[in-house]
Amino acid sequence: MSVASLRRAARESVSGLPREFWWLWTSTLVNRLGAFVATFMALYLTIDRGYSASYAGLVASLHGLGGVASSLGAGVMTDRLGRRPTLLIAQSATAASVALLGFMQDPVAIAAVAFLVGMAGNASRPAVQAMLADIVRPEDRVRAFSLNYWAINLGFAVSSMSAGFIAEFSYRAGFLLEAGMTAVCAVLVFLKLPESRPQRTATGKATEEEEVGLGTVLRDGRYMGVVGLSFLVALVFQQGSLGLPVAMGEAGFTPADYGMAIALNGVIIVVLQIPVTRLIERRDPRRLLVVSSLLAGYGFGLTAFAGSVGVFALTVCLWTLAEIVNAPTQTSLVVRLSPVQGRGRYQGVYTLSWSLAALVAPLMSGLVIDRFGAEWLWGLCAAVGMVAAAGYGALMRRLPPTGTSTAVPAATADAAEVSAN
Repeated sequence: MSVASLRRAARESVSGLPREFWWLWTSTLVNRLGAFVATFMALYLTIDRGYSASYAGLVASLHGLGGVASSLGAGVMTDRLGRRPTLLIAQSATAASVALLGFMQDPVAIAAVAFLVGMAGNASRPAVQAMLADIVRPEDRVRAFSLNYWAINLGFAVSSMSAGFIAEFSYRAGFLLEAGMTAVCAVLVFLKLPESRPQRTATGKATEEEEVGLGTVLRDGRYMGVVGLSFLVALVFQQGSLGLPVAMGEAGFTPADYGMAIALNGVIIVVLQIPVTRLIERRDPRRLLVVSSLLAGYGFGLTAFAGSVGVFALTVCLWTLAEIVNAPTQTSLVVRLSPVQGRGRYQGVYTLSWSLAALVAPLMSGLVIDRFGAEWLWGLCAAVGMVAAAGYGALMRRLPPTGTSTAVPAATADAAEVSAN
């Protein structure tokens, strides 16, 4: 492909999206560029502070539990208070709690503040996803979610590389830098992003169709089916950072070997996310989710036969391709099945599926590897991928076209119904 063709493809990938999207994209990128703490938290607790690995695992679990606790509440706030206020509250709280965590000395206090950091950090996700759905046209949503996912991975790749150098200088500096960059995100939201929550009726009162509570979400059978399948897929993807390093270590490979293999995940996403999205954005989401679920399951399943770093790297390439296809397609599907007035709650429940997976996956991988061996874990991943693929195929047989009602009578995908307050 010529340089001119690459430039044209790049322009087409980013053209036609509103200015508000790019400010939200910039906020996401800045946020992930400053995500230092998650990278070096275990090293900080075990090496710098001298705590045990078990205590570091407890803190990580409490951080994840905080994310679970905030998922539904943040979704309700997104619908009731609005996207912009929820983002401001979440990002301000994250900045304050991360800075506080850097000064905690008592182990109980560290664990408690880590829980608060998990709550605050996860609270922005439903608001970001709902705002993206509000401000982007239905036909552009897969592309928009893909670009946002690309920003997340680009920022995390840079922050991961920077975290080691920052930690050598000062762990506390890492906490303060993340707090400062998260505060910058809050300032960007305050200055550049208008509220995007769709307006209600002229009287200011919600009609019966517009009333969407958590009960509405939980009674929406097809949507909850998608959330359940999302949980299964998330369990599989989590093994890249959980089961894979343990299995490679038990097989005699070094941390550097694991680092070389897993680094491909971020590199491939940064390089291929945008061009792959151009290929898939107009295709049938049912087929994309079925194929990506199978590719994820079998990508991890093939790890059972890996005997060298090269083969491990190949399996990483396979399930990373699944991740590239799955992430924007599934997020766009969630919006498609969500009523406009309940996007925050629907996104909150979707976020909950990933937060729960982050809690369950460590327990699952550790239990299976300890009792049965790593080969059983990879076989289980393949089985879960097949179950998820079959589930997506069954649930989405009669999926309405983009822009039509799906979940409840209030559902619509028309982004023109947003306010510019």
